[in-house]
Amino acid sequence: MDVRTLLTPGKNPFFQHAQAQYFLARVNGRTVGRIAAIKNDAHTREHGDRVGFYGFFECIDDPTPARALFDTAATWLRARGMRVMRGPMSPSINDECGLLVAGFDTPPTLMMPHNPPYYVGLHEGYGFAKAKDLLAFESPNAQMPERIARAATVIAERKSITLRPLNMKRFKQEVELVKALYNQAWEKNWGFVPLTDAEIDHLAKQLKPIVEPDLVCFAERQGAVIGFAVALPDFNVALKHNPSGRLYGLPKVLWHARKIHRCRILLLGTLKEYRMSGVDALMYHWIWTKGATHGYHWGEGGWILEDNVPMVNAAVQLGFRPYKTYRIYDKPL
Repeated sequence: MDVRTLLTPGKNPFFQHAQAQYFLARVNGRTVGRIAAIKNDAHTREHGDRVGFYGFFECIDDPTPARALFDTAATWLRARGMRVMRGPMSPSINDECGLLVAGFDTPPTLMMPHNPPYYVGLHEGYGFAKAKDLLAFESPNAQMPERIARAATVIAERKSITLRPLNMKRFKQEVELVKALYNQAWEKNWGFVPLTDAEIDHLAKQLKPIVEPDLVCFAERQGAVIGFAVALPDFNVALKHNPSGRLYGLPKVLWHARKIHRCRILLLGTLKEYRMSGVDALMYHWIWTKGATHGYHWGEGGWILEDNVPMVNAAVQLGFRPYKTYRIYDKPL
């Protein structure tokens, strides 16, 4: 249902500033692949380039239909003035993006792509080249390094910073706070495209049923919110017990949802003036300790841009280690 909404212009506010065309590859009447060609006007306005995108790529292990899919998407983008084809982005950098190129032996996590190893060969055989790598980090236990935990306490006291969980009774107002912070916290990142108010509302509505309030925290100073972090239970742990996706498998999913021990930190950001001040460690510490009390003993953080050295170093110091690599590819048109 979520994917249908994602793909439907009338339901997904992304299409208020973007267009997409979907293609299927068929051989002897059998569907063997798919791709979306995407023109994102918000990206064009933000970066002033002529980059078009492709996403939702799936294909059998055969370069012939893969080439046909890439060629067709490229033709559609070229006709609309694009000079580079970038992806996979499904449909944008604010959604699932990147091709898994390392970490195939690990299970997929919530809201992150996962693909077979041969997809790398299909891309590179077509002539795609690396544009940027995205790193995902894992923490296999619920123990934050003691020195970091102590430092977090000192930072909170010295800077008069307080943390609080998401208030579900004021969910709409909490979303308004996120709107005020999100685009400021992530501006200037490579490939960044601001989310519109409608897109944030849409995302919040989708995530609300699975939110654990204690895994969402706001950092405040002198009554003003200066940062926020969002972690979600990794519902893939439950969903994999209903591989058919049929409605009759829902009771089994709900049963296993009670036993989820994994979570993913998908957002963590502060206002520019508080970056590298220790507020990120404070929020990590909150999620770490609150998560442990709710039975979450494994966490994923990311993704983080490979050349975002301060964030990468901070993740390592906090006890995380890189365990997956996703690649964004470019190809001149």
